[in-house]
Amino acid sequence: MIDCTEVSEKTAQTLVRASTVFRPDQIAAYKRAVEKEESPHAKWVLNNILENAEIAEQKSFPLCDDTGIPHLFLEIGDECAVPAGFYRAVEEGVAKGLKMLPGRPMAVKGNDEERISQCKGLYENPDALSMAPVQTRRVPGKDIRLTVMMYGGGPEIRGKTLRVFHKHSLDTVINEMIAWGAEGAKLLGCLPCVLVFGIGRSNYEAASLGMEAMAKGNFLVQSDIEKRITDAVNESGCGALGLGGKTTVLGTFVKVGPQRASGIRVVSMRLGCCFDPRRAECLFEG
Repeated sequence: MIDCTEVSEKTAQTLVRASTVFRPDQIAAYKRAVEKEESPHAKWVLNNILENAEIAEQKSFPLCDDTGIPHLFLEIGDECAVPAGFYRAVEEGVAKGLKMLPGRPMAVKGNDEERISQCKGLYENPDALSMAPVQTRRVPGKDIRLTVMMYGGGPEIRGKTLRVFHKHSLDTVINEMIAWGAEGAKLLGCLPCVLVFGIGRSNYEAASLGMEAMAKGNFLVQSDIEKRITDAVNESGCGALGLGGKTTVLGTFVKVGPQRASGIRVVSMRLGCCFDPRRAECLFEG
């Protein structure tokens, strides 16, 4: 039986862990990048990112001053009875985690028009920051798995969702993705980046698939498509912090969904910063 008090506490702890801890595959990917890097400037940046991550984990400090917007990915077992109050407990856990972290105060005050113009200022308390709408997937089993991802604002500036005329060619679509990644990486600044793509039938579906790619991606397990994009963008030579070098992209995560008979594929790209994906997960046993 899933206890909602436990749900709230675990969600809070998971949010803090996502914001403060590099996963093992991230650490391994950075160490691999340091080993193959020849530029002393790039080595210095990569080593400092690793040192920053070590300090953040030891002291439970945010990995970045842009502490991010909580995005939640829920996998619900098809034999699981979701208890009453579960989603409310998750929301309470997110708010608690933002206070524990603490998150950077970023929530904008006001009605619809006032929030757009930001004319009423910001709330001072970090837990006023609402989480993004929860994304769910049905999976086999009796348990619920929650992945918390903290989305920083900088990558959203460089992201895009657009149709690509595929011309019945995989190469056409991949080359367009490479061009997007190379263009965005030059402008991001916080390199090496992580490229995340969703390919779907609509703007919503493509963005949703991109979120799932980020929730499940592994730097040490790259598909042929992912490796092809990573290698191509790395040839740009932008390197860490744009100082030159071999590692402009630490890794690429791609999720391809169902497609429809048409002349286009809808592609969504998120150009994550050097700390992305800030991600952690927990399990609620049903």
